[in-house]
Amino acid sequence: MTLAFTITAQSGRLDKVIADTEPTITRSQAAKWLTAGRVTVNGTVAAAKYKVQAGDVVQIDPPAPTPLTAIPQAMPLAIVYEDDQVIVVNKPQGLVVHPAPGHPDGTLVNGLLAHTDFSAINDVIRPGIVHRIDKDTSGLLMVAKTPGALEALSAQLKAKTSLREYWAIVHGTFKVAHGTIDAPLGRDPKDRKKQAVVANGRQAVTHFDVLEQFTHYALVRCVLETGRTHQIRVHMAYIHHPVAGDPLYAPRVTLPGHGQFLHARTLGFVHPTRHELMTFEADPPANFTQTLTDLRAGIDRSTRIR
Repeated sequence: MTLAFTITAQSGRLDKVIADTEPTITRSQAAKWLTAGRVTVNGTVAAAKYKVQAGDVVQIDPPAPTPLTAIPQAMPLAIVYEDDQVIVVNKPQGLVVHPAPGHPDGTLVNGLLAHTDFSAINDVIRPGIVHRIDKDTSGLLMVAKTPGALEALSAQLKAKTSLREYWAIVHGTFKVAHGTIDAPLGRDPKDRKKQAVVANGRQAVTHFDVLEQFTHYALVRCVLETGRTHQIRVHMAYIHHPVAGDPLYAPRVTLPGHGQFLHARTLGFVHPTRHELMTFEADPPANFTQTLTDLRAGIDRSTRIR
């Protein structure tokens, strides 16, 4: 589908203006399409560095999207529990949960497809995935192996009866030992890559307890009542305690690592067929525990990460 728009008050490089004007297009995508000659300004193929002016008519002819599908790819999986209905897996930091634009394969779903059969579940991209955690968040996920299990576990999430407890290392000194953040979340109107607390957002509730307080950081336990995109990361930043290492919401000077220090430590749900409560725990990864050891010893390795 061809996109066309007229520049009104914007100015600057064409690739940036396209990304700022069309929220579904990233700046890198715009640059690729400009290089491929798929963007014209006033009927002439333009370069990314073209400086737009008010009145310019920009037309984009994007390539047809490549259909996404998940294929089995063998990979090591840290399976905490498995039976004929469910799998509980400890996802490592850096692994994407399911295929998406920019991550067509090499995801947790690709590994799960090589491990077991999800053919009864009619979903070629997210078979069995009940909930997700961010690429650079580690920890426990529940995965359904049958349509009935998927329906039952999804219903528990919707009813807010499943347990999802995270540990996070966050910035700052707390004045309270625990609290609840009830603030609606939606896309950040100033940066479409981010989520933000917005008046017309979806309800989001996070409960937190301070487990350990260090000089400039704290270890907190966060319990999700809802499960919005980036919920803990945005909520903690909203109360001025952003998750350390977070490339989107933390300050530039923060603890070095491979993304945010956030780990889904505890997961609980009622088994879909046996109807018994099951609870699982997984310790944080090595870089998380080493950073805690350093902080307990008074060692602060904060550095400028971007």
